[in-house]
Amino acid sequence: MVKPIVVGVDGSRESTAAAHWAAREALRRGLPLRLVHAWEGLPEPGAEVTLPELRAPQYWARRALRSVSAQLLGSYPKLYVSTEQVKLSPVPALLDESAAAELLVLGSQGLGSVSGVLAGSVALAAAARTECPLVLVRAAYTQDSERLPFGGAAGARGPSRDVMLALDLRQPSGTVAEFAFHAAELRNAPLRVVHVWHVPLRQGLVGRDERAAAKERAESGLAAAMGVWRSKFPKVPVNEVVVEGRPAHHVPRAAAGAGLLVVGRRPRPAAPGPHSGAVTHAAIHHVGCPVAVVPHG
Repeated sequence: MVKPIVVGVDGSRESTAAAHWAAREALRRGLPLRLVHAWEGLPEPGAEVTLPELRAPQYWARRALRSVSAQLLGSYPKLYVSTEQVKLSPVPALLDESAAAELLVLGSQGLGSVSGVLAGSVALAAAARTECPLVLVRAAYTQDSERLPFGGAAGARGPSRDVMLALDLRQPSGTVAEFAFHAAELRNAPLRVVHVWHVPLRQGLVGRDERAAAKERAESGLAAAMGVWRSKFPKVPVNEVVVEGRPAHHVPRAAAGAGLLVVGRRPRPAAPGPHSGAVTHAAIHHVGCPVAVVPHG
């Protein structure tokens, strides 16, 4: 069974940017695209809506789906697009969709923005609990943003920006690494793998030799973890980087200039609220490129 890429649509600029990103990804992967609008106030199928307070939201919901669908079909004529309104609140609806999706894509506002439904608390809650990988996209991110500037003719685009994988060697990395390598392969882009290490705090100063040994362990551990994936994806150029410090601080900084950031997340299917982890939370709030949150075992 072919799984679709699913996009949550709410009429915001963020969700429209997410739909365009998802359309390009669907074409890269050869998958259908499914646009979903979720609202618990939808009437039952076949029921006549007479109250103005219900008719207006229903009209705008349908208009949002039709508008985004028309934009995508106009820009990507080879894309297969389906649309659906779901009579559920957004978080349960999107979590249900993630169970049968290859990828779930939502708009993301980052820190300090207040407009839009899916781009705020819904996206954070989904990032903590989706069954499939979730990609969060900012409103300003366009097709041109995916490529490096090109110094030639006006309008020309350079090569794809690299994919960055933030890897925690203390956690299972197979699912997350495979997603990142495959994303880089699809884009014909290099992969940058960043592992942030630190010497555990304790009483007394950490000596130079101990710090050097910790760095060497980080480098050798990263090389060993990436060996099998280099063999499986031999055409993907890989740059391995180790950085001393705290991951939640260094990962957003390292992602500057990337075309896609991939982070892992421990699955918490029963956890209420947006508990996505410090690195994921920092990435969602402070990284400008799309952020892929990949659950792992």
